[in-house]
Amino acid sequence: MTASQAKHCPAGHQCHDSPLQDSDPSPLSDETVISTRSLDMVFHTGTQDYHVLKNIDLEVVHGDVHLLMGPSGSGKTTLLSILGGILTPTSGHVTILGQDIVGLSRQKLSQFRSQYFGFIFQGFNLFPALTAAENVQVAMQLKGLRPHVWQKTAMNLLEQVGLGDKVDYYPRDMSGGQKQRVAIARALVGDPPIVMADEPTAALDSQSGYAVISLLRNLAKEGAATVIMVTHDPRIKDVADRVAYLEDGVLKAN
Repeated sequence: MTASQAKHCPAGHQCHDSPLQDSDPSPLSDETVISTRSLDMVFHTGTQDYHVLKNIDLEVVHGDVHLLMGPSGSGKTTLLSILGGILTPTSGHVTILGQDIVGLSRQKLSQFRSQYFGFIFQGFNLFPALTAAENVQVAMQLKGLRPHVWQKTAMNLLEQVGLGDKVDYYPRDMSGGQKQRVAIARALVGDPPIVMADEPTAALDSQSGYAVISLLRNLAKEGAATVIMVTHDPRIKDVADRVAYLEDGVLKAN
């Protein structure tokens, strides 16, 4: 790895050859790592236009647990998808680690997501025919990690989320909380500096939900990651550093 490549590797995170070359993001610091400016999103359906997000200015600070809250249909998941490079906004800017991702090509955007983001979904999205370890290894293959590290890395990640004794379990043999922990372990493949979670406790009972949220907070505070989470769960506010409220596509507080 060259000195110019190494300078882009955040402290405590694995470094990989960057796919973005001259447009690499800036290194992490105790500053804003995600920001939007004048962000709008309009969906076109037939003759109707739905203004889902309206002039959103948002900042997310490194190491924070940042919640996106609001009623159903307020635009939370749409905003999360834009921040994660899954959707492209109608107008405005989205800057991640110093890189305006709105201008990236589809290929570079896919590479950016793979290198800098981990995603946790409400429905777990585990492969039922694969063990916990194998589900994590699938993400390693997609991120281009070499096969000889798959087994050891999967074990380490599952131990990190408290499932060191469940590596050979199939999803059908695990509780909802355990399956969500596998999903978190999978999201941590490649040591991403930003983790995004969409309703991670929605399918969990209160005890399992609290355990999952505590795990994500520890990830932010001890692992030097930034966690952005969409949720309806008011209990999660207690572990958040910042809360952004969305209502009718408008950001009410930050």
